[in-house]
Formats: sequence, structure tokens, C-alpha cells
Amino acid sequence: MSFFLATIFFIIYFVIQSTLKMEEKYLQDISEIKMMMNKSSQFISLSGLAGVLAGVYALIGAFVANQLINNQESYYITLESKTFRLIVLTAFLVLLFSVATATILTFSKAKKEGEKVWNTTSKRMVINFLIPLVTGGIFALLLLKNGVYGLIAPVTLIFYGLSCVNASKYTFRDVRYLGITIIVLGLFATEFSGYALEFWALGFGICHILYGSMMYFKYDRK
Repeated sequence: MSFFLATIFFIIYFVIQSTLKMEEKYLQDISEIKMMMNKSSQFISLSGLAGVLAGVYALIGAFVANQLINNQESYYITLESKTFRLIVLTAFLVLLFSVATATILTFSKAKKEGEKVWNTTSKRMVINFLIPLVTGGIFALLLLKNGVYGLIAPVTLIFYGLSCVNASKYTFRDVRYLGITIIVLGLFATEFSGYALEFWALGFGICHILYGSMMYFKYDRK
């Protein structure tokens, strides 16, 4: 009788242990499937450090632009003026350094994680990012052509924010919050047009540094 009970208990114990192991394996499989789905639907090679450096470049550019405006002889800036050409050159250099830094750091992060930089998800992200950005760029050029200088900084902020929100569907959700923050700053810059450069520096500079730092410590240093 004792042997029979011991056998029954052993069988029950064996069944329970097998069930627990199977459940653990199922949970592990589900976790792996979820991870694979996230990798296939999100571009996770964005570098937070690239955002920080882009913010630093923007602050330097804003400082240079402010110095150029303060040191000009005439009160108004015209398309033909030397000040305007230098401001455009400064903006171009900020954009160039930001794109180059983002490209280099993104490729470096992708290589470390064994990911492909140019895949279906990254293509979708870039396309969704460029649609509002190119639209905003053309709109800003039209404003420039028609002499509506006061709205150029707010327009670049708002459309860049829309680009971030639009692209966030294919990358980290933090990019969405960055975009919303910059859109709000663009609206404030529209209302308080006398402080457009300050809002521009706050959006492209400080916000990039803050969100880039959060993304760096949240994802890059995991």
C-alpha cells in the first residue's frame, strides 16, 4: 500500500514538474516571438547619443545666428545681405553635422547589435519622416521667398515635430513624445514671434539633448 501511494505521489510530482517546465518554455517562446515582432516592426538602431550631439550642434548654430543678427548694421535682414547668407550657411552646417553624426552612430549601433540598418522598417520610418519634413522645408522656402521671415522658425519646429510623430510608429515611442514637445514649442514660437530663435534653440537644442540622453540611458546602455 505504501509503495502504491509513493508511486502515485511520484507520478503526480512528475506531471506537475513537467507542466511547469512546459509553461516556462511556452512563456520563453512567447517572449522570443514578441521580441522578434518588435524587431521586425520597429527600427531600434537609432542612437540616443546622436540626438544629444544634434542638440549641441543646434545650440551652437543658434548662438552663431544670434551673434550675426546682433552684429549686423541694418535693422532688417534681406535675402541679399551677408548676414542672411551666413545664417543659411550656419543652418546648413548644423544639418550636415547632425545627419552625418546620426548616420555614423546608427551604423555603429546596428553593427554592435547585429542588425541591418537599411531594411523594410527603416525604409518606412525614413519615408514617414521625410514627408512632413520636405513639406515643411518647401513651405519655409515659400515663406522666405515672400518675405515672411517671422514664421520660418515656428514652421521648421512644427513640421519637424510632425515628422517625428509620423516616424515614431516605426521606432522608439520616445520619438513621438519628442515630436509632440517640439510641435508645442513651434506653436508658442508662432504666438511669441519675437522669441522665435529662443524657441528654436529650445526645441532643436535642449529637447534633443534631453530626449537623446533619456534614450541613450534607456536603450543604448542596456
